[in-house]
Amino acid sequence: MTMTRGFFGIGVEGISKPMNVGNLLRSAHSFGASFFFTVDPEVDVFGMRGSDTSDAFGHLPFYNFTSVEDMVLPANTQMVAVELIDGAVELPSFRHPTRAVYVLGREMGNVSDKMLARCDHAIKIPMKFCVNVGVAGAIVMYDRLLSMGRFAPRPVAAGGPREFKPQGLKDSHIVVP
Repeated sequence: MTMTRGFFGIGVEGISKPMNVGNLLRSAHSFGASFFFTVDPEVDVFGMRGSDTSDAFGHLPFYNFTSVEDMVLPANTQMVAVELIDGAVELPSFRHPTRAVYVLGREMGNVSDKMLARCDHAIKIPMKFCVNVGVAGAIVMYDRLLSMGRFAPRPVAAGGPREFKPQGLKDSHIVVP
């Protein structure tokens, strides 16, 4: 996997479906999250291990906070609410913070007003209606990977790049076996 600068954590507030937690946790593990959290979950989050086929609990720090006020996050992070609300920045136009904490709301609802007040940014995925919380989280993490990863630029024509040389690298720095 291409590494990016900084780190991110991702979590959910008020989640009510254990399989959605498992899907999001497994995606967080796959995309390289530094930690995962829940705030005031309505289900036993450990009961969702059936959908966590990557054993993310064994690889990712997990934090379960009872309320927004109890949340303790790493210093100098920026919180980003992922919500389909007015005033939220559309994801393709958003610059991800280097040290980010993404939070998604419950199914059939939004993050709480208390959580929204704690967030530095609110983003939305441009779509007609809300999708599953696990899918929304995966889209945000994929966008972070694309925008912060070190990938070759997309070619104008269909297909992938033929040759990739990171910017600022001189030909003398490239070792060809």
